Amino acid sequence: MAEDGPGQDPADEDARIASLQQRIARAERQEQVRTGQTDPKADENTRLGNRVLAELIGGLAGGALVGWFLDEMFGKFGHPTSPWLLLVFLFMGIIVAFRNIIRISTKRPKE
Repeated sequence: MAEDGPGQDPADEDARIASLQQRIARAERQEQVRTGQTDPKADENTRLGNRVLAELIGGLAGGALVGWFLDEMFGKFGHPTSPWLLLVFLFMGIIVAFRNIIRISTKRPKE
């Protein structure tokens, strides 16, 4: 009865499907390499690392810049505070940067 029905030879179909799946997988890998999207998880981790680095550098640079600017402004008005505001705002920038880094690192990942 199986011979009378419209059956297909599973061996031929499996070989064609396997070949097609291999060609599709190869084409997808080539497209990922071409567009630079080899591993989406690695891209996410790279973005997270860049964000942490930006927070650290931004906190240091921002605090130092604000402290230096205030030192210069108070110095022009006759109240020399030369290195003190620079140091205070530098340490405040470091504290804010580390607080932001801790906040980033304790955030739950998306699933």
